Amino acid sequence: MFSRKGRRALRFELPTPKGYPLFVAKRRITRVYTKTGDGGETSLVGGQRVAKDSPRVAAYGDVDELNSALGLARAFCADGEIAAMVEEIQNDLFILGGDLASPEGVEVPRMDAARGEKLEKWIDRGLEDMDTLKEFILPSGAPAGASFHLARSVCRRAERSVVALMREEKNCSAAAVYLNRLSDLLFVLARAANIKDGFAEVSVDFGAKS
Repeated sequence: MFSRKGRRALRFELPTPKGYPLFVAKRRITRVYTKTGDGGETSLVGGQRVAKDSPRVAAYGDVDELNSALGLARAFCADGEIAAMVEEIQNDLFILGGDLASPEGVEVPRMDAARGEKLEKWIDRGLEDMDTLKEFILPSGAPAGASFHLARSVCRRAERSVVALMREEKNCSAAAVYLNRLSDLLFVLARAANIKDGFAEVSVDFGAKS
């Protein structure tokens, strides 16, 4: 648990809403390289071939990068509760990526509102024991906190990619909502990790001389 002198410990719980579906991907990878993408195209779920720089591939590629950034943050995180939370988020992101990689009509696990609502509960729980910010803070800190700040910025980029995809595909709004909530949660986790590691937050000095 996180704590600092004179304040209650920061508490995070891992609620699972009723009816929350748990999907476990089957093992599919039999070899690392296939050479089928050497010409600049890749296969979506269902077999459709598209360019690797298409909006859909860009979107789930950014989600993949976000997942890796979270893996780094989790490696630095000494708090078991937050680490468990991040692991659950990483699994969510695999489902989200598979959703984005699957055109409408392909039967795969899809994102739903319950996953975003779960993040809102975690955000509210984390903010209970934090001081209200009066100014922007520098994205820095101890390794865990700084890594969560980095993951937050990657999450924002992934959200922008999904929003761009939404101009072509109307069935990915749940993914955009989830990433929007996740970026907020990662900011809270960055602050929580820095509090635990004893790092004092540094406010932005807008009056600094050039």
